[in-house]
Amino acid sequence: MNSKARFAFIAVSILWGIPYLLIKIAVDDGVPPAFVAWARVVLGAVILLALSWKFGVVEALRQRLKWLAAFAVLEIVIPFPLIASGERHVDSSVAAILIAAAPLFVALLALRLDPTERVSGWRLVGLFIGFAGVVLLVGIDIAGRSSELYGVGAVLASAFCYAVGPMILKHHLSDLDPRVSMGACLGIAAILLAPAAALDRPRTMPSNPALLSLLGLGLLCTAMALALYGVLVREAGPARALVVTYINPVIAVIAGILVRGEHLGVSGMSGLGLILVGSWLSTESGQKQPGSESTDLRLPTDQATDSTDS
Repeated sequence: MNSKARFAFIAVSILWGIPYLLIKIAVDDGVPPAFVAWARVVLGAVILLALSWKFGVVEALRQRLKWLAAFAVLEIVIPFPLIASGERHVDSSVAAILIAAAPLFVALLALRLDPTERVSGWRLVGLFIGFAGVVLLVGIDIAGRSSELYGVGAVLASAFCYAVGPMILKHHLSDLDPRVSMGACLGIAAILLAPAAALDRPRTMPSNPALLSLLGLGLLCTAMALALYGVLVREAGPARALVVTYINPVIAVIAGILVRGEHLGVSGMSGLGLILVGSWLSTESGQKQPGSESTDLRLPTDQATDSTDS
């Protein structure tokens, strides 16, 4: 990965490692999952649309509405409420760990949908090492707890959506400035999530920690993270971009231990080590993508004048 991709990778790894803790705080305070998803999406949409409106949001919506809507549904509308719902039944660290299955789904989907993202050699080895770490962390424990199976299923379904979304972004939206594409997608998602949020809104005023959690989810974990994620997908490709889901659990587990006192045993520590090794192999090994070292992040003004419809 080039320097821009490395910076985006580190930033997104951190920003997408902490939302599981923030979601857990909100849902444990009684904020419904649909409302949690809608609130963070609205806040993120306001920020990104305000930053990118003059750089071609209307034109992007007019020309590529169907792809923006598809990405919004797969990357936001479906997984955000599912993750929040799943965290009613599993710890925040467990949810983040299960999302680490997303790169494996990409590898499977690429066999049929995207030959350029097929992994082999050490990259493939890295993916399976990372997945072995996921199994060590939660596989055995979850298998014996039927009450948590719904939570596991909901989060894994979200991981599958996270595998499909970047492929749409790469092939149909990557030439747009990330603030434009992500702002438009968040705006679409806010509209689609509004009915569910209205039907399942909080019955009482959320506590201050819950409100701060929603604010952090919207500003940092949604607006800033999605914009940087758009850069990462464009610079490194969807398969490598999704390897952030191998780093997210590390951040989530640390946050869960420090803030909520969640426990991580010997198998958990071993799993984290495998996840880190798998992440490194998956991102560093294999041939460089053509032009990856010379691709520059274009300014928004450039995007507004020379982007073409794909």
